[in-house]
Formats: sequence, C-alpha cells, structure tokens
Amino acid sequence: MEDRTVRELSSKAGIGLERESLRITPDGHMSHTTDPFPGEKYIVRDFCENQTEINTPVSNSVPEVMEELATYHKKIVERLRALPKPEYLWPFSNPPYIVNEEDIPIAKYQGAQHYKQEYREYLSERYGRYKMTFSGIHFNYSFADELLRYNHHYYEEMRFNAYKNTFYLELAAKAQAYNWLVVALTAASPLLDSSYVEKGVYGRDIFNGMGSTRCSELGYWNYFTPILDYSQISNYAESILSYIERGLIRSAAELYFPVRLKSFNEYSPCSLCEGGVSHIELRMIDLNPLTPYGIDERDVRFIQLYLIWLASLPAIPMKANEQVMAIQNTKNAARYDLKTINILLPDGRSLRAADAAEEILKRMKVFYERFGDDEINSILDYQMEKIIIPETRYAWRIRDVYGNDFVEKGLKSITQSNRCPAT
Repeated sequence: MEDRTVRELSSKAGIGLERESLRITPDGHMSHTTDPFPGEKYIVRDFCENQTEINTPVSNSVPEVMEELATYHKKIVERLRALPKPEYLWPFSNPPYIVNEEDIPIAKYQGAQHYKQEYREYLSERYGRYKMTFSGIHFNYSFADELLRYNHHYYEEMRFNAYKNTFYLELAAKAQAYNWLVVALTAASPLLDSSYVEKGVYGRDIFNGMGSTRCSELGYWNYFTPILDYSQISNYAESILSYIERGLIRSAAELYFPVRLKSFNEYSPCSLCEGGVSHIELRMIDLNPLTPYGIDERDVRFIQLYLIWLASLPAIPMKANEQVMAIQNTKNAARYDLKTINILLPDGRSLRAADAAEEILKRMKVFYERFGDDEINSILDYQMEKIIIPETRYAWRIRDVYGNDFVEKGLKSITQSNRCPAT
C-alpha cells in the first residue's frame, strides 16, 4: 500500500448488503401472512415466509449502500403499515415470541421455483426451525478491477482471471483467520425470549453469556467443521463439492460458514470455476436495533477498511488445524465478555479476546497512518472504544436498554418510534 495509486484505487469498490428481518404482529408474534413483496427484485425472503430480506443493488461507496438500505427499509415499512392488519419489522437478530415449530412458516414457492420450498423443508427437518429465525446482515464486497489490474502487472505469468481468483482465495483465507474481530465488534444479540428454549413460556429473558447468539456455539452451524482448500479455485470448489458428495450437506448454500467466495451467478462451486470469483461475502453481522436500519454506517465503513487491511497482509496458509481454530475463534468472539475467553492468533499466540482485538486494531491504525485520513482514524477509534470500554459494545448496551422482558421493550420501542414503526 505504499504506492499512492494503490491507496487511491483501494477505496473504489462494489458494496452490497443483505439484511434479514422478521415480520411480526403488534403483539410480538410471528406474522403468518404471505409475502407482501412478490416480484420485488431487491426484497426477497430467506428461510421463513415472514423473513423479509433486503438485497441492496451494488453500490460504489458506503454512503451510497446505506442510502439504498434506507430506501428499501422505508418501502417495506410503509407497505407493512398499510396492510389490513399492520405489521412491524423486528429489529433484533434473535426472534420474538415463538409458539412452536409450526409457528415458524417456511417460505412458499410455486411452479419452477418449488425446489426452493423443498430445500427449506429439508433444512427444517435437519436443523429444526427455531435456529432459522435468527436474522442478520451479510456484507458483500468486491475490489475494483482497476486496482486488481494494476497489481496484476507484478504477476505477468498469470492470466488476469487466474490472478483475480488467487487474490480472492488469499483474501478469503485471511478473512477466515480474522473474522472473529468483526463478530466481536458487531455482536448485538445477547437476549432471547424464554419461548425460544421452553414452549409456552413467554416474556422471560434468557441471557446465556453470549453477545451474539447466532455466531456462538448455540447458533446456526453445520454438524461438522468444514475444511476448505484455498490453493486454487478448482480445489476450493472441489472441497465444497466433496461435502455434498458425502451427503454432509445438500448444496453449497448449506455450508454455514462465516466467509464465502461468490460469483455473480447463482452460488455454486461450478459457477466459481466457470465464472471466477466476483466478490467476497462476510456473513457474521448481527442486526443492530440501536440504529434505524439495522447497521451503523461506521461499522460498514470499518469492514471495508478491514478488508483493505487484510488484502495488504501476506498470504496465510490456513491448514486444517488453523481452519478449525478459526471457527472456534468466531464462536469465542461471540461471548458477551471478551475478557473471559481466548483467541488463538495465526502466529500461535493465545490472547484474551479483548487483548487480541485491541492488538489488531492498533495494527490497523499503524497501517492507515500513511493515509493521513481523519475519517479513517475516527472509525478505528470508534471500534477501539468498544474494546477498551466494554459497556459501549452493542451487546452490553442492548442488554442494558432492553433487559427485563426484551420483547415487550422491543415492541414499545417500535410502536413509539417517531421515525417509523420498524426502527
């Protein structure tokens, strides 16, 4: 990053956000109405019929993608408000009241798309529906081809597409090694309603010691720890296919992994080999109910800075044992108190999660000093404060604000909001 051209091009990007939210009734239960957004290109469903997902168009900057998110959020809110029986968007990653598994409606598809419903029915049988109600945000990011082509001249023996695949493979390996940091800084789901763990018991908070339930060991994971091959794109795709062939998963979409490499085509190992990698996806961000649209713009900007920093690091081999360690680090970073659990760093050191996060943020600050950008310093200082002062972390603030019957308090915050009933 010493080259000024590289620094300038590094800020050019394609950014997209996928935000999942449950539609609920005014009394805090799951909505059972059909999807109110048929035919919408950027408003779709996840597992549940009432799990509304915004897929923003690809944007070129953080302010632009936040504006897109706000636009579609407001569109959803207005339509839900106008229903014969108005509904709300639930602003938390953890669900509100649940009666039983049948209270969680699988998304319905007809005709040529019926296979999507059949897949969801398979997931329901395999994992149970309760975990499917966890909602979050996925961050999709691509570096500008202009930047990659500029760097490609150092690797003239490789075709550009091969270089691009290698770049993203190395980035994915590094993102796997350090994704725990994003979890630690965005954890925002410390509270569960008692109905999640005991049928028929409503209105009691469950605090299980986690800052992010969905990213913790209690969250949505496969029954095995995937080991991926980052040596070349065909081997990466083959390592995913091997789990499908052995019957451990039905499709690549079932690989519940914090970091994915994607192409612009439908997600599959074959599309990666045929079309090449177009972007990286980070899947471990909680909904933040303290913000109007589910994520703080400073966190979106930080994740961009984090990926640029990762790209500057030397390649990390990510052997099998290191990959297992990385997944455990992710689960450890989901704890409420980062001083009670350790992180194993790529260099073999074991540090308290809080100390490890502080060390990485300091390294990022040193890296970005040469940029001389006050906005970057402010973003990094904002993240550092969460680590140095635990009470400023989202999970701690949410427990303080919404503790003692968090569903009722969440409903009150929705209905009393002056902005709209979903913020």
